Amino acid sequence: MTAVLAAAFFVPEAAAQRRDFVNEEEAELIREHQEIDMRIEVLTKFIERRLAALGIPGHTWSPPKKNAELWGEEPKGTKLELLYDIKRILQKAIDDIDDIASRDMTAIEGNEKTGKLFPKAVRSLSSAATRYRSIFESELAKTKAEKERGVLMDSEELCDQIIEAAAGLPAEVKEDKNKKKPDNR
Repeated sequence: MTAVLAAAFFVPEAAAQRRDFVNEEEAELIREHQEIDMRIEVLTKFIERRLAALGIPGHTWSPPKKNAELWGEEPKGTKLELLYDIKRILQKAIDDIDDIASRDMTAIEGNEKTGKLFPKAVRSLSSAATRYRSIFESELAKTKAEKERGVLMDSEELCDQIIEAAAGLPAEVKEDKNKKKPDNR
């Protein structure tokens, strides 16, 4: 009897784990965007698509007018499945940044930790995570289903990790566009 109850409890989570958290077109966009700043931008748009599909206020997604086919079908699934997809996409963004940080010497040009793209990507993800955290917090207050609450809390924790990591970046140096370039006389 206990085994049957345990199996019934874990089946939805196991099914959610087997589910592809991005569609084939989105997977292709990930493969195409090797520069970390563009990859993070694409991943955050995937999250926005799922928030829009759930009808959760605060998302910034609007279907593109051009090249809509590049994104594939709008995400479908239950609330739990789409929330779990969001969590997995956040984790993928973290993993992609961690991967570059751990293999800095072999990263493509610009993706190195000291390159221009890496800090830009981390700051971009942190900005999105700050916004997502308040969305997840709001949804958590409205959600009664324990599994959905668990996924939302996990996603909030991932956002906290991202925000904390970004706080450790050196201050952003803004280039003065009005500054004259030195003469090479």
